[in-house]
Amino acid sequence: MFYARKKPEGRFSLEPGIISEIFEHAKPLGHHEDAASLNLGFGFLYYGLVRTLRPEQIVVIGSGFGFSVVCLALGLKDNRKGKLSFVDPSYSLLKNGPLQTIGGMSQWDNPDNVRARFVRFGVESIVTHYRQTSAEFFAEFNARGHKNIDIAFIDGNHSYDSVSYDLSAALHHSHRNSYILLHDTHLVVRELIRHAGVKRLVRQIARRAEDFEVIDFPFSSGVAMIRVVRDGPWQTLVR
Repeated sequence: MFYARKKPEGRFSLEPGIISEIFEHAKPLGHHEDAASLNLGFGFLYYGLVRTLRPEQIVVIGSGFGFSVVCLALGLKDNRKGKLSFVDPSYSLLKNGPLQTIGGMSQWDNPDNVRARFVRFGVESIVTHYRQTSAEFFAEFNARGHKNIDIAFIDGNHSYDSVSYDLSAALHHSHRNSYILLHDTHLVVRELIRHAGVKRLVRQIARRAEDFEVIDFPFSSGVAMIRVVRDGPWQTLVR
């Protein structure tokens, strides 16, 4: 005797209509995407990581138009749990110069527009935007009662010193089996002229096998995924 299979009650947000909206309004930049085939590239990796790990707390540092934020937040939405803190002071290349930002689009000035962007994807109750630098955000991290970070996505100022600070600060609020993603590991020319230092940092971190596991995807602008192997305390990040 055969029985009809009961339809699952879970959700899957990444249907073609939403993916098209992501390309139009969250605009991936350097995530190995292909709009013609509705291929989100690394965006599927971000979403899948959230569905797999089921995190409670995600922190995203920097985003041009919100691509990483939306892909990660949709995973939280479909998991039906978790919050995302999005940190971006809304710098732009024209207003703040190349030393403050690489590719900044100043998209996060107006709170109403920020909310409207996330309402479009149904994640406005999941995402909280902090119009601050990462240093300002982490200075208030404990006072705000944030939970320890399960997943961090770092895509802010790409200088070696800045990305080292962001990784170190995220690490101090992480734990064993936290995952930290670094975007733009494959900016070859900028790395050569020391205008970016993400790849340099990833190579140093990869040498610390007792502390971290690292995989780097060198496609498009590149993204590295770091698993934290042990709990802290962390005294120094690079040695």
